[in-house]
Amino acid sequence: MTFTDLTIDQDMVDALASRGIIEPFPIQTQTIPLALSGQDIIGQAKTGTGKTFGFGLPLVQRLGLDPEPGVQALVVVPTRELAVQVSEDLELATSNRSTSVVAIYGGKAYEGQVAQLKAGAQIVVGTPGRLLDLAGQRLLSLKDVRVMVLDEADKMLDLGFLPDVEKLFAQTSPTRHTMLFSATMPGPVVALARRFMNKPIHIRANDPDEGLTQANIRHVVYRAHSLDKDEVIARILQAEGRGKTVVFTRTKRAASKLVDELTDRGFKAAAVHGDMSQEARERSMASFKAGKKDVLIATDVAARGIDVDDVTHVINHTVPEDEKAYLHRVGRTGRAGKTGIAVTFVDWDDLHKWALINRALEMGVPKPVETYSSSPHLFSDLDIPSDAKGRIKKTPAAPHVERPAKEQTTDAGGSTPGTSDRPKRNRRRRTHSSAATAGEPSATEGASRPEGSGTHDGNGPGRRRRSRQRRPAGGSATPPPAA
Repeated sequence: MTFTDLTIDQDMVDALASRGIIEPFPIQTQTIPLALSGQDIIGQAKTGTGKTFGFGLPLVQRLGLDPEPGVQALVVVPTRELAVQVSEDLELATSNRSTSVVAIYGGKAYEGQVAQLKAGAQIVVGTPGRLLDLAGQRLLSLKDVRVMVLDEADKMLDLGFLPDVEKLFAQTSPTRHTMLFSATMPGPVVALARRFMNKPIHIRANDPDEGLTQANIRHVVYRAHSLDKDEVIARILQAEGRGKTVVFTRTKRAASKLVDELTDRGFKAAAVHGDMSQEARERSMASFKAGKKDVLIATDVAARGIDVDDVTHVINHTVPEDEKAYLHRVGRTGRAGKTGIAVTFVDWDDLHKWALINRALEMGVPKPVETYSSSPHLFSDLDIPSDAKGRIKKTPAAPHVERPAKEQTTDAGGSTPGTSDRPKRNRRRRTHSSAATAGEPSATEGASRPEGSGTHDGNGPGRRRRSRQRRPAGGSATPPPAA
């Protein structure tokens, strides 16, 4: 089946084909026909299975080839990275028509986003906080929204966005077409759907024989020591066939420290975490997608926005908080039908947390094997060359510079100059009996200077030199006799 078989307009079919997207995924084949008819949908599928085009293509097509200026479609996402990713996919879909897409999220200046809204953008992709901010300033109107999509709805609940989402729904028309997509469907999400959707159809695009984890991802779990993890990761990054790799850390500080460590070891690493500015986060993501960096260290805040098809490895530096976080982390690999490897490190203190995840996902690894950077099974499990070390670039030593000894010469005056090229200063102390010419001894030591003949350089008449009377040791100077 092709997108043409799903009655998608030819201009969008051509746009997708330009990126090598020809055949739709199961979630797309099931949702697109219903969404084109205006049916409210709850779409459930694992990450990396094409949910964005599942709602994006019908959304764009229902607006028409040349829609009127003004916001007519709203896509709400939980994170900034996901806002960028979804807006890029929708820009691809609209590349052959006049429809305009704008991404609205925090961490960026208002001016550019407001300018795009005023220019008549028809599709808005944004995070709840910035959307409500602009709506509160009357810079964004949602009264004409015809299609509203909630993407990654379960993450909205995790981040506490439910009240904001309800406010956004309240600002739109009750006759809107609503679609809700998520990888997991907890009870509060279902309750939200019942409140704001009109007889939605729940579509699950999962293989019932597949289990809770994706079949095309191989899961490897090790009990590792925290002081040895960097060394283990460095060896994994040298595995045969290793492509782009995402390493998830629990804290922002750990992410920053790890990117410095891997960079020092010679790997092309970048970081994405909450302490970075939005511009820096976007630069890191762009360099990772472009292949300039092939290792991305991230906290969970970026997990939903890493939509890169050629990620071969995901490494959990620490155990995720629960099974949902685990699924979303490892879902960064094995995307678009490709295979992937997920490696998880379990600290001794986190064995109980791993036991809960293992039981919930039915992974069958209750006691991870103890593993170190020198363990033979590490190399065999992950196809790591036996001679791989923890560093691919030697730290350059400070170059030793031989300083040639300077030739010692004696000048005409008998003095030996040092290494400096400056002439040696005359340290002769001036006294009242010195000659009028500086540096020349007087003919008679102790002779008095002729009155009116002294100047600073000893040449010609000039100012009278003040006579200084030496202060006797331990006493005060004797005042000069009265004239």
